[in-house]
Amino acid sequence: MMLLPCLLLILSACVSATQYRIPRLSPTDRDSEALSSPLSDDFKTFYYNQTLDHFNYRPESYTTFAHRYIINFKYWGGANSSAPILAYLGAEGPLDNDLNDVGFSTDNAAQFGAVLVYIEHRYYGKSIPFGSREVALKNASTLGYFNSAQAIADYADVLIHVKKELHAKDSPVIVLGGSYGGMLAAWFRLKYPHVALGALASSAPILYFDNITPHDAYYSIATKDFRDVSESCYETIRDSWSKIETIASKPDGLSILSKEFKSCSPLKNSAQLEDFLWSMYTVAAQYDHPPRYPVTIICDAIDGASSGSGIVERIAAGVFAYKGNLSCYMNQARDETETDVGWRWQRCSEMVMPLSTGNDTMFPAYNFELGSFIDYCNELYRVSPRPHWVTTYYGGHDIKLILKRFGSNIIFSNGLRDPYSSGGVLHNLSDSLLALHTPNGSHCLDILRANETDPQWLVEQRETEVNIIKGWISKYYADLGSPNNI
Repeated sequence: MMLLPCLLLILSACVSATQYRIPRLSPTDRDSEALSSPLSDDFKTFYYNQTLDHFNYRPESYTTFAHRYIINFKYWGGANSSAPILAYLGAEGPLDNDLNDVGFSTDNAAQFGAVLVYIEHRYYGKSIPFGSREVALKNASTLGYFNSAQAIADYADVLIHVKKELHAKDSPVIVLGGSYGGMLAAWFRLKYPHVALGALASSAPILYFDNITPHDAYYSIATKDFRDVSESCYETIRDSWSKIETIASKPDGLSILSKEFKSCSPLKNSAQLEDFLWSMYTVAAQYDHPPRYPVTIICDAIDGASSGSGIVERIAAGVFAYKGNLSCYMNQARDETETDVGWRWQRCSEMVMPLSTGNDTMFPAYNFELGSFIDYCNELYRVSPRPHWVTTYYGGHDIKLILKRFGSNIIFSNGLRDPYSSGGVLHNLSDSLLALHTPNGSHCLDILRANETDPQWLVEQRETEVNIIKGWISKYYADLGSPNNI
């Protein structure tokens, strides 16, 4: 990421924040952006003259824009040996941070002898149509070219161009991505099997559309993550919402809450605090990565608050432990990022993922209502969402029955502590449509940079993925050298 990223909830300031809560998709928690190390000189930046509209032949469809992609040649075995290409498909944010944080490609490039290609998603980072972000995001007329189908067509164009430039006609391509990018990787393999030999789709909730997955599945897993760490922590969080509302209803209640949580500016309403906490808990659960384990950090602080502390004081202790020692918290003046703006459009067009809370979660009651969401998007863009389009264009219903008949060479990897795993593929669909999941894994953990502190189960998950990809490539080379190859 994003995520991402991925890292506040994507909310519009002009609509009730509680109305359309959805944790964003991103391989990484963007709160860690500042910790990213400088980019190696091995990464070389290029721009491709990308077509604006791949699916129409109107004159304006032929407009082009500078599409950024980045290549690392350090480990490539060369075109003469048909050495593979590992292609990372960028998602809902600038490509820059993923180059270091998503380390699966660089960690394994040497043993594959692969050239690494990273392709940015249109409308993010430096890959902006219409000459400027201001114009590109102006209204639905310019935003209309901003969707997943155009994005994966972009990726196909760039990869075909790169293979031509490198004289690497016979080099097999493996695409990978995480979260929304993982969905793109899986869909790319299904739509462009002639371009990509296989795909690694990490934490890709491709089944969280069109009512395939129960609406409350995400928040049920997030709740379980906290409850597994501490029953008392779970109970404190569950009971805190009504307590916050009670305090906020008093004449000086908002002042009391502002002081208790050290807010950077006085709270204007209780929803500001509730949104902040809601986001913190979902981010902690989604990115509950070792060795930090943020859910444990929050619960240890809540449970370890000084004797006599009330519910609100214990919740504040969790905030301070998770966020670290800051002069203030809940900065309401944070500017919207390009991901905030971009993902809001994507949600209002095709990425309609209905998330609600159930009665057994630690979150307040919240029910996603499609009708009001459509009204919200119409108000913003004068365009209605297409809640059934993802399953129409890519599939999803009866996935095992359908996909095994024509799909192949996709790894769906998930960590079961990731709330988005509820919308992931968790069972093998065929001998080559494989589901790998780890009970203690979190969001996109398998494609992040390897560390010495990684638990053995994570090391083994990555090794399994590498061996599966090696098998695909070996079979490809055997077919390439076969006299029956046409």
